[in-house]
Amino acid sequence: MTKAATSRPGPITAVRSFLGALETLDVDHAMTYAAPDMVYQNVPLPAARGKAAVDNQLRTLCTYSTGFGAEIHNIAANGSTVLTERTDALHIGAWQAEFWVCGTFQVTEGRITLWRDYFDWSTLLVASARGALRAVGTTANRLVAGSR
Repeated sequence: MTKAATSRPGPITAVRSFLGALETLDVDHAMTYAAPDMVYQNVPLPAARGKAAVDNQLRTLCTYSTGFGAEIHNIAANGSTVLTERTDALHIGAWQAEFWVCGTFQVTEGRITLWRDYFDWSTLLVASARGALRAVGTTANRLVAGSR
């Protein structure tokens, strides 16, 4: 094994570090865990293929997002395959949506070659609607409090 291979994190550590970097919206750091041929897909949407395409997609998401959370409930590895069960939280200003996600990652020599997330679209839509109602309520409360 080469020195470079031994200095790279194991599969679970790479996935945790990658998601942790995304939680701070640090795409540059997250992409240090990406392989050149990385594939990222939210099933059933089309996949982003290649590090540049994944980087572009994550930067676009971060442009609109004010926060991201990935609460890992379960994580397991079988060789280079890492499975996560998580609750993801997306934030855009006062809007927030939390939803269950199951992710599959393939990690080779500490670099993620595949990131595929599965979630229930109806759950995401309901979470989005709840987030919108909370955001409207928060904004209305601020307006009322400011007018006193």
